[in-house]
Amino acid sequence: MRTLLVVLPVLLAGTAVHAQAPAASGPADLMPVPAEVVWQKGQVPLDAKMTVATRGPADPRVTAAWERALGRLRALGVGTAKAAPLAPPSSMKDERKATLVLRWQNAGLPVQALGEDESYTLTVTPRQAVLEAGTPLGILWGLETFLQLARVEGGAVHVPAVVIKDRPRFPWRGLMIDVARHWQPIEVIKRTLDGMSSVKMNVFHWHLTEDQGFRVESKRYPKLHERGSDGKYFTQEQVKDVVAYARDRGIRVMPEFDMPGHTTSWLVGHPELASAPGPFQIARTWGIFDDALDPTREEVYTLLDGFLGEMAALFPDAYMHIGGDEVNGRSWNQNPRIQEFMYQHRLRDDHDLQASFNKRLYEIVTRHGKRVVGWDEVLHPDLPRDIVVESWRGPEALAQAARLGYDGMLANGYYLDLNLSTASHYLSDPLPPGSDLPEEARRHILGGDACMWSEMVTPETIDSRLWPRAAAVAERLWSPATVRDVDDMHRRLETESQRLEAFGLNHRSGYVPMLQKLVGDAAVEPLGTLADLVEPVKHYARGQVREYRSDTPLDRLVDAARPESEAARRFRRQVDFYLKNGPDAAQATDLRSSLARWRDNHAALEPILDRSPRAAEARVHSRDLTAVSRRGLEALDHLASGHSAPAAWGEEARNDLAVAQKPSASELELAVIPAVRKLVLAAAQLDQLAPMGPPAWNALIETQLNPPRRRE
Repeated sequence: MRTLLVVLPVLLAGTAVHAQAPAASGPADLMPVPAEVVWQKGQVPLDAKMTVATRGPADPRVTAAWERALGRLRALGVGTAKAAPLAPPSSMKDERKATLVLRWQNAGLPVQALGEDESYTLTVTPRQAVLEAGTPLGILWGLETFLQLARVEGGAVHVPAVVIKDRPRFPWRGLMIDVARHWQPIEVIKRTLDGMSSVKMNVFHWHLTEDQGFRVESKRYPKLHERGSDGKYFTQEQVKDVVAYARDRGIRVMPEFDMPGHTTSWLVGHPELASAPGPFQIARTWGIFDDALDPTREEVYTLLDGFLGEMAALFPDAYMHIGGDEVNGRSWNQNPRIQEFMYQHRLRDDHDLQASFNKRLYEIVTRHGKRVVGWDEVLHPDLPRDIVVESWRGPEALAQAARLGYDGMLANGYYLDLNLSTASHYLSDPLPPGSDLPEEARRHILGGDACMWSEMVTPETIDSRLWPRAAAVAERLWSPATVRDVDDMHRRLETESQRLEAFGLNHRSGYVPMLQKLVGDAAVEPLGTLADLVEPVKHYARGQVREYRSDTPLDRLVDAARPESEAARRFRRQVDFYLKNGPDAAQATDLRSSLARWRDNHAALEPILDRSPRAAEARVHSRDLTAVSRRGLEALDHLASGHSAPAAWGEEARNDLAVAQKPSASELELAVIPAVRKLVLAAAQLDQLAPMGPPAWNALIETQLNPPRRRE
């Protein structure tokens, strides 16, 4: 074992924390939550006397990780005159004197692998911090935790004393980015990898081909990217750069080449592979298209063998994703030759034909040394058990695949592009509480993949859709299954969101500039007040309001608005607390203050909207916010009176809220309506609620708003 040491000439910077620096984190702000944490007394300072020693087989990832750590420590207020390279110590005594000791036992694998030991132990005393792991991967994750622990107090930086024994719950903690529907350049990919590493995600699932674009260079079949990409693709040198960049951060890179459907961009350059006659053009809209590869043509498999062999050499990871989803079969059913092939080979339906294609594809991929991954549709009795199933259908489908002996990971519940709440992603679990899956089958559940499909994101907006919600998914896949406190998750997520900004992610910093573009040189604050309280419509509702194309600008208020309104979530918590503890005037003060400010905001915003055409569609929601806030204030007045509001008022208030909740052309939702509806319901039936006592009020109203579903 080799021991290395660096003495850091550390100087406290002139200003302790800069405006863009990550916020100081408290002891309980760790994300993901480690497996075991025992807090101790005291703290170790990170100051001018700081030294760092390492002991373990040489691994450039550890050196690179420490250099990144230095940059983040400087952002906290610890400055270094020079990031000196790690060098051998003069004696073993130096390790005992070091502020931070990094020890690992085994050299890292040449290619990072699924199941590689990622555990670590971090022991911090007032004298020294020692980070120990079996592999460099454990050191990487332990350093992330160490950096999260670093705090600024009184102008000094320190780490609290603690013993952490940590290991991931699942070995597959992925994030998929679709770079095909909307092009995402390499700078987006790299800053995303930085964010992934911060929260211990370890698989970058790179969705490279779609109907709308073929995004990787093929030197063997150049017409694929030359004609199928509009000139927007990753060169092979860029791919190598991303793979190396990811490896430095403990992340594997798995490419996806979706087939036999979602292949229109393939067919632009190679129409001879299609099931229907061409010519073909790159798709400019979204959906499930008829275009598909022809599973009966040998030239299809010849090209795939050559192309996938080329890609297998480019991507060192052991896994290759073949997609396999959403083939509607129309081009197969309308082709007499394909129908004859199906009859001759006793293929009863499109599912059988696709399984025949996948079997051939499996042989190609495995011959090139890769393991096949596909979406749910790849499941078929004719396919080997060593394929990996990625389930968009849900935990039950994933469990069924596991019972059949297939490895798999969960994507359902982690579609970040659907603009669902952070809590909904956080509580989705590859192994849900109460699962009766046998232990042998549980071993087949590898983890999960957060997914960012790119129909409605651009490089300007993708960060706001990914972060910080992806960090909640990362915690679900790393931390123990018992870590499920949503309120505590939100508290820690706020700190992590600030940390993520240090990597160049713009999910926070890009918000106000987008709003400013909408109002020009006018004051942005009134629009910001409204934008803080609206959310984009959920699931795929945007595509139902208007037609979108790949060249449609995504620069409206709905694109600037965050997927989840933190202001509305906090207001909802305040309302819940108020209803649980009774209509006390002191408790109502904050509610009244917020509602009054929102009620009056339209008067300031309307003249701005009059001269800002791009923001004018916000007017309907601004007016609705005034009406909804007024009803909330009236409800508080009735609750303070101690008697139910008049029946007529209750009906009018409910109607106002219903109108405000109706879909609009802006594709936005006013996120405070559910909380105000609770106040209105409570005010309308206070006489009936009073005998029950306040603790029961909120629960009863929740039941009225969300009655239990009848089991079918």
